[in-house]
Parts: sequence; C-alpha cells; structure tokens
Amino acid sequence: MELGKRIRLIRKEQKRTQDEVSASCGFTKSMLSKIENGSTMPAVATLMKIASALGVKVSDLLEPSPSNGTVHTPASDYRDPEKWIKTDKGYSFFAFASGRRDKLMQPYVFVAERGEVKSHVFSHEGQEFIYVLAGQMKYKVGSTEYEMNAGDGMYFNSLEEHLVIPISEQVKYLAIFTEEAGKPGEE
Repeated sequence: MELGKRIRLIRKEQKRTQDEVSASCGFTKSMLSKIENGSTMPAVATLMKIASALGVKVSDLLEPSPSNGTVHTPASDYRDPEKWIKTDKGYSFFAFASGRRDKLMQPYVFVAERGEVKSHVFSHEGQEFIYVLAGQMKYKVGSTEYEMNAGDGMYFNSLEEHLVIPISEQVKYLAIFTEEAGKPGEE
C-alpha cells in the first residue's frame, strides 16, 4: 500500500532509522517495518504517533500531495471501498480532507463490526469528538463506559485511554481529532 511507502520515504528523507522512529513512537522496529512494507495497516492512533515522530501531519502520510485549499469530498469517494483503510485492529476508516495540509482537525468515519474489533485502547495527543451515525456501541473513556446510539456525541481529551466496543452488528461513527490538546494542528 502507498501509505507504507510514503512513511518510508519521509523517514529516509529525514535520514532517520527505523530504530529512531519506532522508539519515538513507543513501538518496535518490527512493527514499523511491517507498516512500511504494507504487511500491516496501523490504527489511527499509531498513524498519529508516526506522523508526530516524523514532524508531519497524518494527512501527509495518507495523501501524496496535500494542498492548502478547499477540499471537497464527493460522496462517490466515501462510497468507494478502495478509499477506505482496513486496519489490523478490526475496523475500517475513511479520512475526509486528507488532501488538506496544515489542518486544525482531522475528520474520519469509522466502521466497526461486532466480533471483529480487537480489544485495545487508544491514547494519543489532542482532543476528539465522536458522533454515532448508525448502530450502537459502548465507548470507554478513562474508567467510564458510555452506551452510545445513533445521534449521540462525545467530546474528550484523547490522552485519556479510550476504546470502542460495538453492540450492534455494525456501528458507524464520525470522529474528529485534533493533534495536540490546547494547540490544534501544531506538532
């Protein structure tokens, strides 16, 4: 996949080793190697750590030539399964406005299937807003678990550990991240 190639290119342009970048991210060199080779697709929180370690935005990893202009995403892009990224954590996501450079926020739509999502917690710099579009899920932030249905929303500090547990067969939700609490868009 192109994502891994872009990560490798940016890392090599910076004359940095996999050891340096993976240590900065808090995971193994082997994990970074698998991501760069396209044999595993990282979770969004992992992409955020890689982007931070490389001093770039997540959109720089997802999109080869970002712009500063208006980014219009037609429904046909969103409906195209080839434009979705399936992670190794059991969920898929679509990144809106990935072509926009220097964003203050990053909007995604996530789809998680009951029984497919691997139980793991997320924690990353920034703040997050989620809005359930369809289905039902439990969303745990810190030590509190919330039951969320279509139409429910939540805003929280992304440094707090959080995790999604689908209740319905499928849950679809919008998530908007900033990359650093108190300083949206700065690294």
